[in-house]
Amino acid sequence: MSSPRTTRKQTDHDADPCHLLLESDPYLRPYEPVIRRRFARFLAMEKTLAGGKTGLADFASGHEYFGLHLRGDQWIFREWAPNATAIFLTGTMTAWEEKAGFALERIDDEGVWEIRLPLQALGHGDLYRLRVHWNGGAGDRIPAYARRVVQDPRTLIFNAQVWAPPSPYEWQCGAFRPPQSPPFIYEAHVGMAQEEEKVGSYREFTRNILPRIIAGGYDTIQLMAIPEHPYYASFGYHVSSFFAASSRFGTPEDLKELIDTAHSAGLRVIMDLVHSHAVNNEVEGLSRFDGTMHQYFHDGPRGYHEAWDSRCFDYGKIPVLHFLLSNCRFWLDEYRFDGFRFDGVTSMLYRHHGLGRAFTSYEYYYDDTVDEDALIYLGLANQLIHELRPDAVTIAEDISGMPGLAVPQRDGGFGFDYRMAMGVPDYWIRLIKEMPDEGWPIGTLRHELTNRRRDEKTIGYAESHDQALVGDQTLIFRLIGSEMYHHMRMDDENLRVDRGVALHKLIRFITLATAGNGYLNFMGNEFGHPEWVDFPREGNGWSYHYARRQWHLADDPDLKYGLLARFDRDMIALAKQFRILESPDIRVKHEHEADKVIAFERAGILFVFNLHPTMSHVDYRFEVEPGKYTMIFDSDGPAYGGRGRLQPGQSHLTLADTSRGWTRHLLSLYLPTRTALVLQPVSA
Repeated sequence: MSSPRTTRKQTDHDADPCHLLLESDPYLRPYEPVIRRRFARFLAMEKTLAGGKTGLADFASGHEYFGLHLRGDQWIFREWAPNATAIFLTGTMTAWEEKAGFALERIDDEGVWEIRLPLQALGHGDLYRLRVHWNGGAGDRIPAYARRVVQDPRTLIFNAQVWAPPSPYEWQCGAFRPPQSPPFIYEAHVGMAQEEEKVGSYREFTRNILPRIIAGGYDTIQLMAIPEHPYYASFGYHVSSFFAASSRFGTPEDLKELIDTAHSAGLRVIMDLVHSHAVNNEVEGLSRFDGTMHQYFHDGPRGYHEAWDSRCFDYGKIPVLHFLLSNCRFWLDEYRFDGFRFDGVTSMLYRHHGLGRAFTSYEYYYDDTVDEDALIYLGLANQLIHELRPDAVTIAEDISGMPGLAVPQRDGGFGFDYRMAMGVPDYWIRLIKEMPDEGWPIGTLRHELTNRRRDEKTIGYAESHDQALVGDQTLIFRLIGSEMYHHMRMDDENLRVDRGVALHKLIRFITLATAGNGYLNFMGNEFGHPEWVDFPREGNGWSYHYARRQWHLADDPDLKYGLLARFDRDMIALAKQFRILESPDIRVKHEHEADKVIAFERAGILFVFNLHPTMSHVDYRFEVEPGKYTMIFDSDGPAYGGRGRLQPGQSHLTLADTSRGWTRHLLSLYLPTRTALVLQPVSA
C-alpha cells in the first residue's frame, strides 16, 4: 500500500488542491463554492491548532498534560472542568471521603484544575474518582483522561485505577514496518474470541487466535471494543473512558504484548475508534461531567443521539478537538496501534445522522444538514495520524458516500486512506432475502460489486460484524438456516447445505476478486460460523452462549467448516500471489443474464463464475485473447467441499472462430453449477 502522503513532483495544482478533487468528478462542479469553503475552513483550523508550528502533534498531547502522571517524586493530576466550583480526588487513599489534602486547585480561567501529591500518597492499584461540585449540585466522575478503569465484580461499580507497575512492558519488536500492500483485514473482538462461555482475554487472543489469523493469510487485525465501555453488550460502541484499554480483557501490558506479538509476525493492528458519539452515562462517562450538558457535547436535542441513546460531540469546540485528537495520538504512542477504522462516520457528518436518508443526490452532501465541524475534525484527525505515522491506515465507515472523504488532503480531500464499501454486504443480503437464485441479475450484481469512486480507495467485504449481530443473520445462516445443526458432517448429503456451502464460497470469492483496494472478514465467518452474535444481556438471561466463537468446528475433520476455512485461506493466497487488489482494472470478457455467467480479467488472470443453481454449461464459449489457459483454482474442488467436477490443472487452447466474417478467439469451458474457476494465460 502506497501512503497518500508519499512525496511527489510539484505541480501547478499544488497551490489549489481542490482543483484535483473537482477535476475527478464533473458532478462536483455545481458545489465548488461549498467544497472550497470547507477546505479553507479545514486549513484555517489546522493553522489555528498548530499555533504556527509545523504540525498538529504538539497540540494533540493533552493525554500527557491531563490525567494522572508520576513526574519525578510526585503525582500530578489535572482535569478540565470549566463549570466546576470544587473538585476532590477520592478513593481508597481517602476512604472515599472528601479530604482537604486531596482538593484540586483551579489554575487558570479556562477551567483547568490541578493537584500535586507526594509519591507515597498513591500506590499502584489504588482506586480513585473525582467528586465534582458545581452550582446547585455535585457528583462522582471518573477522570476524562483515565488510562485504567476497572469494574468491581461484586458491586459492578467502575473506578479509575492507579497503574504504575514496577516492571512496565518492554517492547520486543522494535521499529515495526507494516506491510506495504493492500490490507487483508481480520475484524476481531477479544472478548468473544474463545469457545468458553465467558469474556476472553488479551492473552488468550495472543496465544490462541493470532496463529489462526496468520495461518489464514490475513495481514491486518482490526480490534473492536478496546476503549473502556460500561455495557459489554454494546460491542464497544458506547465508550466511557476514551484513554483506557478495557480492563475486562486484561491489563495494559497484556494488550501491548498482543500488539507486539502481531508486529513480530508481520501483522499490522488497527483499532475501531469511536469518536462519533459517547456513552450517556454520567459517572462513568463524559456526560454532564462538570454539571453542564454542553462541556464536550452539543447542548439541547442536538447533543443527544436518540437512536443510539448516546451523546454527540461538539466538534466546533477547541477543547473537544484537543480531547479527540489527543486520543488519536495516545493510541498510536502508548499502544503502537497502526491506524484506525473510524466508526459511525455517517452519523458524525450529518445532523440527521443519516437516519431515514437515502443519499440519491449530490445535493445531500453539500446542504445545511452537513456538520462541517465534524468533517473538519475528520480532516484534522487524518492529518495528525499521518503526520505522526505516515504508514498508518485510516478507514472511514460511511454509508453516505460523501465525496472526497478518502481523497488525500493534497488533492482537496479529507485524508482517509480507505472507505468501507458498505453497499456490497447490504446488496448481498437483499439478493439472498428477496430473490430466488435463478433470478439473480448478473449485470446488477457486477455493478454493485464495482460501483465505487475511482479517486478513493475502498475495503471490500461480503459481511462484517454488522451482519452477525442478533436480529440479523450471517450469510451462511441465511443460506442454510437450522440445517447447519444437523447436516454439516462430511458424509451427510443435504441439498440446502450443498447450496449454502457453494454460495458462501462464491459470494466471498467474487467479492474479493472485484474488491477495490482491501478486503475484510469478521472472525469466524471465514469458516461459516453457524450462529449469530448476542452478548449477555437481560433479554437472554445474561448468557455468553452466543458471545463466543466455536473454533472446534473448523478443526473437526468430520465437519465441513474446515473446508470453508481452507477455501478462504487459499483464495487469499491467490489474491496475494497475483496482487489482485493492486490491479485496479477489471475487464469484463463475458456476461450473460440467463446463463448466470460472468467472466472478467484482473491482474493478468481470468475469473469465471457460473452462478446458475441448476445448469452446468458444457463447451461454454466466450471471447478472450488467443493462447493457452491453465486452470489454477476452482471452488468445486473436494478440498473445499465441492463435487470435484473439474480436473485440477487442466489447460485450454483458444479456438479460432471465423463464422462472423472476422477471427475471434474463444475459450471453451465446462462450467459446473455454482462454481468459480481461475485460469492463467500461459505464454507460448
